[in-house]
Amino acid sequence: MAANFRKTLLSASTTAAKLASMPKAPRLAISRIGAQQVSSVLIVNKLRTQPVIDAIDTLLSYIREQYPEVTVYHENRPDIPKGVTVWEPTPDAPPIDLVITLGGDGTILHASSLFKVGAVPPVLSFSMGTLGFLLPFHIDDYTRAIDSAFAGKITVLHRMRLSCTFQDRIGAPIDTHCEDWQVMNEIALHRGASPHLNTIDVYVDGQHLTEAVSDGLIVSTPTGSTAYSLSAGGPIVHPSLSAIVLTPICPRSLSFRPLVFPSSSSITLRINERSRSSASLSMDGQTSHVLKPGESVTVRASLYPIPCINRSSISEPQDAREGVEGAGPGKEDDWVRDINNLLQYNATFRSKALARHQRT
Repeated sequence: MAANFRKTLLSASTTAAKLASMPKAPRLAISRIGAQQVSSVLIVNKLRTQPVIDAIDTLLSYIREQYPEVTVYHENRPDIPKGVTVWEPTPDAPPIDLVITLGGDGTILHASSLFKVGAVPPVLSFSMGTLGFLLPFHIDDYTRAIDSAFAGKITVLHRMRLSCTFQDRIGAPIDTHCEDWQVMNEIALHRGASPHLNTIDVYVDGQHLTEAVSDGLIVSTPTGSTAYSLSAGGPIVHPSLSAIVLTPICPRSLSFRPLVFPSSSSITLRINERSRSSASLSMDGQTSHVLKPGESVTVRASLYPIPCINRSSISEPQDAREGVEGAGPGKEDDWVRDINNLLQYNATFRSKALARHQRT
């Protein structure tokens, strides 16, 4: 049985090599989008609290006044705004030129899940008083952000996504409802409600890497490196890199350290036959499948990243005088600013309040 499974893994590696030769999204992680006609917009928002309702009404009024030819779509939900067209993520759904999100990072993850198959339109993300790595714009900046996006005067960061397939005990494909799910943050294989540790065999491009005894394993994108993987002790990876991060969750070993693989790698996680429990599979925080001992999941880089519009791409031009600090529009790195502001990267133990008190 092990020999058959290894043969299937090697076959999977060959398939991965073929996929690598297929046309892909632009290799440049950051690229500029030229002027193009925006005829359709999809609004994705978190639960409609009063601030969200007011923000959507403001956005709709502005778009209808300034861009009356644009069709505005919204998911088919009970709280759908008035005057918009219902949109559902089906194969025959109308094409979308721009996605506008209002909420937290979870709202962008949900927007990504609406485009499980194929390319994703550029995403313009507005925060609603919350902080997050995926929230470049505050809602107060909506006019300048929308105008720049509609005029094509923007740069986008192509954030890598992951896709996965499932195999049974002998390595044959398992047909599941979530096989085509494109994951923006991470795929986590964990023990769930079981009191027992999982025993998981890890294969990289068909080659056995290790037998992991732990609460689980996380396979994340660079974007997801600042989410669940970071909490589990994983590295912080710049989102413009093409890489796959493997992070153990509470391993029964002091030498099991996180690993970073090239995006061309194929990573297979197989529940060992000796594992005392099944493992739950979560994709971007949503439990979607349970793997029994002997079953496995193979994770690869998706061919379709999600293009996120950069805050710096529409920033005000810097002072042209020589010696002025800062970078011009499209040059500044939002991520560097975010790891300092949101993660307090390498902050000292002294609080800012204490530091201010000592200066007085």
